[in-house]
Amino acid sequence: MFDTMFATGPQEVEATLARHKPDFFVVYDDGFNYLTKMCLTNMREAAFSMCKLAKAKGCKVIVCSSDSTDRYQKYLDEGADFVIIGEGEITLLELTQAITKGETDYSTIPGLAFKNKDKTTKTPGRPVLKDLDSLPFPAWDLVDMPQYRASWLKHAGYFSLNMSTTRGCPFKCNWCAKPIYGNRYNSRSPENVVDELKMMKGWFGMDHIWFCDDIFGLKPGWVQEFARLIKREKIKIRFKIQSRADLLVEEDTVKALAESGCEIAWIGAESGSQKILDAMDKGTKVEQIHTSTMLMKQHGIKPSFFIQFGYPGEMKEDIAQTIGMINELLPYEIGISVSYPLPGTVFYDRVKADLKTKTNWTDSDEMALMFRNTFPPTYYKQLHRYVHQNYHQHLAKSSLTQLLKKPLNANMVSIKKALSVFYYTPAVFIEKFKLNRLEKAL
Repeated sequence: MFDTMFATGPQEVEATLARHKPDFFVVYDDGFNYLTKMCLTNMREAAFSMCKLAKAKGCKVIVCSSDSTDRYQKYLDEGADFVIIGEGEITLLELTQAITKGETDYSTIPGLAFKNKDKTTKTPGRPVLKDLDSLPFPAWDLVDMPQYRASWLKHAGYFSLNMSTTRGCPFKCNWCAKPIYGNRYNSRSPENVVDELKMMKGWFGMDHIWFCDDIFGLKPGWVQEFARLIKREKIKIRFKIQSRADLLVEEDTVKALAESGCEIAWIGAESGSQKILDAMDKGTKVEQIHTSTMLMKQHGIKPSFFIQFGYPGEMKEDIAQTIGMINELLPYEIGISVSYPLPGTVFYDRVKADLKTKTNWTDSDEMALMFRNTFPPTYYKQLHRYVHQNYHQHLAKSSLTQLLKKPLNANMVSIKKALSVFYYTPAVFIEKFKLNRLEKAL
């Protein structure tokens, strides 16, 4: 395996190609990462470069990713022999077996795109896997764990690994694409997940897990059974998840998450305006964001918000409602983005007439609004800066209030947080002034 995480450029794969001399070269990406679905152009270009390097070494080149599923023709034109459309495991197995046997007709293999005499063929789609427990555990032994451990300990002070327990999402937010797993939601059993956790804990002794599912523990009773097994097996682990506000309004669920080790729960809050949530087909209520946040805090889970600005129809008052919600609820962390059109979504179809030559960000912090909206792109970039500074100012104010109420509980961390109010207050004033100046210029 060539792991691109620590690579500085696509050319680094050449040493691995020279060492192993593979017959097949498979570009297989992280389908759980929202930034992967977004397809940053620098990542796409890196994939193209690696395909060409492998092709020059005589490999059969196969690509499986969100971007190649959406734009398979681009990858075939850049040198890929095959693109796997959607979920990859079974298709990859059948394809490599067929090539190894010398077969030349691939039209009977579902979930493929390939060129046949300069004509592109796309076979019928393959149904997603339902029984995820039938898959073997990942080949963790191929990963250079010392490198990951050293990086985590250096930057975070603890060692974390990623796991997935589900595939797909049944909800229909109209800006969210699901090119790999679609709207079907399939889950590993709690027993299967706990078995892998035990194995990983024994091998690597990690401190933390990032469950990278779109939605963790959606099936009724799953979280409660997971908590029971974690307790029975005496597994001590901290973890963070992604979920939804409407799934965390029941106390028994939140309590079970806390008891099993959940430390942080990210929810797609998106907006403090019900009008915008409804326009997104989010299916959640602002009140549910408030309820779930309070419940998580009561049980020692740190609620964190994904926030999205720039959705069509969002006005100044909607932005103000979102900022007000953040200031009131004070989540542990916030992640701010602007609306990004993903192919295959209702949102994309709505704005695609505005998309010209630029349809992707180059890197993850570009924050460019690629369609015409209420405010220009420069406004949203400044809004991003202002909201972050404003959020940290309110955190500092809260820390200062707690310090004054309970001075005997003070420590260096709490004092530092409280004193940061003297930095963030003028910073917020400056960023707000810049934002107002942009508004007046419209």
